[in-house]
Amino acid sequence: MARTYTVAVAAAMALAVVHVPAAFAGDAAVVRTDKGTVRGTVTQQARTFGNIPFAAAPVGADRWRDPQPVTAWQGVRDATTPAPMCAQTPEPGGQPSLAEDCLYLNVTTPASHARTPRPVMVWIHGGSFVSGGASTYDARRLATENDAVVVTVNYRLGVFGFFGHPGLPGSGTFGLADQQAALQWVQRNAPAFGGDARNVTVFGESAGALSICAQLASPRAAGLFAKTIMQSGPCGVQAPTTPGTFEPLWKPRAEVEQSGVGTAGCADLTCLRALPVDRLLTVHERFSTPAFDTAVLPIDPVLAQRTGRMHRVPSLVGTTHDEMTLFMPQVFPQPIPEAGYRQALAGLFTTNAEKVAARYPVNGNGDARDEIARLLTDKLWSCTAQTTRDELRGPVSGYEFAQRDIPMFFPGLPEFPGGYGAFHASEIPLLFEFPGLPLTAGQRELSDYMIAAWGRFARTGDPGWRAGVQSLEAGAVGPADFRRDHQCGFWSTM
Repeated sequence: MARTYTVAVAAAMALAVVHVPAAFAGDAAVVRTDKGTVRGTVTQQARTFGNIPFAAAPVGADRWRDPQPVTAWQGVRDATTPAPMCAQTPEPGGQPSLAEDCLYLNVTTPASHARTPRPVMVWIHGGSFVSGGASTYDARRLATENDAVVVTVNYRLGVFGFFGHPGLPGSGTFGLADQQAALQWVQRNAPAFGGDARNVTVFGESAGALSICAQLASPRAAGLFAKTIMQSGPCGVQAPTTPGTFEPLWKPRAEVEQSGVGTAGCADLTCLRALPVDRLLTVHERFSTPAFDTAVLPIDPVLAQRTGRMHRVPSLVGTTHDEMTLFMPQVFPQPIPEAGYRQALAGLFTTNAEKVAARYPVNGNGDARDEIARLLTDKLWSCTAQTTRDELRGPVSGYEFAQRDIPMFFPGLPEFPGGYGAFHASEIPLLFEFPGLPLTAGQRELSDYMIAAWGRFARTGDPGWRAGVQSLEAGAVGPADFRRDHQCGFWSTM
């Protein structure tokens, strides 16, 4: 789910400042921010402002430094183009970006004048902390149908955002610090766009949701948001590593710092800061785990959640019904004969493999990968999300996206036994607009319901259901028997 920009385009967008007379009274396309005036685009339905800097360019001596203030500009800055993607390697369906100067955000509002301050929704994109960007997400429906201000933000990724090195302040958390700088920008500037800085909902999917988990545990994020929506990124999500071992996402600072020693053949930070972007991108994916034991994130967010050391705000926490199917071709690219099912499970669970096989029997289709996807969805995603709902101290609502026929928008994936179902990220096209992705009448109706629910939550803290988990499926919206469906009682004993 990525669009990227060439270096030339990214640089042009980052530097574009049009020197025209100061803002005219009543011109809806012109807004004065705390650092200068911007001119966006106005249509009959919406106003859009792109490429607004919320921090100084993190280049040169500011590479691997917490975000620094933007220098004020004169005249009116061109905000008619979207923010560039932060530097990243190719992802399925996308192309690489070399834009290290990328700390920009986009703002979308209804075209009409705000009679009262509007709720503000700040989107943190996903992408495993190594890919993605703010401008992929067209928020016009979300803003106009909810009379809300929607902000999509960039943050440094991979080797630029989560790099660590001994003696480097902020190791492993530069991307999280960027998110906080963007939220601070929202606090200062939301009123200029018709938004209510006291009613900010931060929402995100996958790595974006995990980022929110970190922000809930960060003392530095206090007062920057009033509500959260976490989509498919529960705090305790893990990944299988060695047999019988599932590795947590969050890493101690010392471990992240040690992983940076000798990076790209450099012995020190002076050498590393002099390297070109493309050279650092050769180790990009090595730095995809935020660090705790830092100033931004003092403790492991899983421990913070378990012990109540998180900001207490209303939260909406959800997952998709079949999260793991999207990742199975990477984990098991070849079909697994049903005769080899127990052997595959032994590689995941060692001594508990027989218990898992008995609980999740094969279905007779000749390929056991769909059974493995189901049980890993339950263990790693669904029941972990339920734990998050159980342990968060603020008011918590839940949802499960169960629409199984969303078109697959990640290109190049092979056929999967039984289909991909409600795969990881499959809810996003129902919240944001993706031109060219066909939706059925039933899917569009579900999209209307979800956009209204997200907006209602942003306004009031109540998505429309207060207790339990709401299943989101066209023609079948209603309470889900979530713990039973995903066998959370069984997994709690493992």
